[in-house]
Amino acid sequence: MAENETAKIPKEYADDRVNDTKTRDVVVKMMKERGVELSDIAAITYGLQGKYIPGLSEKTCLEHVERVVMKREVQNAILTGLELDKLAESGAMSEPLRGMLLEDYGLYGVDEVLALAIVNVYGSIGFTNFGYVDKTKPGIIKKLDEIGKNTDQCHTFLDDIVGAIAAAAASSIAHRYAG
Repeated sequence: MAENETAKIPKEYADDRVNDTKTRDVVVKMMKERGVELSDIAAITYGLQGKYIPGLSEKTCLEHVERVVMKREVQNAILTGLELDKLAESGAMSEPLRGMLLEDYGLYGVDEVLALAIVNVYGSIGFTNFGYVDKTKPGIIKKLDEIGKNTDQCHTFLDDIVGAIAAAAASSIAHRYAG
């Protein structure tokens, strides 16, 4: 790009390049269509932080989940992961990748790497929280994992994305309220 040229940002995104409410609405709708509500994620967040923050409510957890989902970097990770799950389901992806995603192959690992892009926004406590929820699979994460393993639906990325959002929101709460 020449020095006197400027990048063209679509007008609908020019107002706020960091917090994109239009894309936030798209990713929330996509997750809802796949069975995940932000309140499900807030419940996991509460499970991570409730015993450490006196008086913490699920409402506060939901507010922090909303903050996480509002970040463009998080939105991009959600969009990417959900599209990959959907492509695998529809057969629009070639083998052997399709098979690895449909069976949530344990040595694949790219789903966790994408999720780490979400928790990375909130520092090291996010990594610890994500590792915990990835292993214990609380709440909707367990349901998504079971559906993905027992039906023709693919949630290889979605279950890790949900865990990452919950872990990031828990980190946000810890940074704000922990003393």
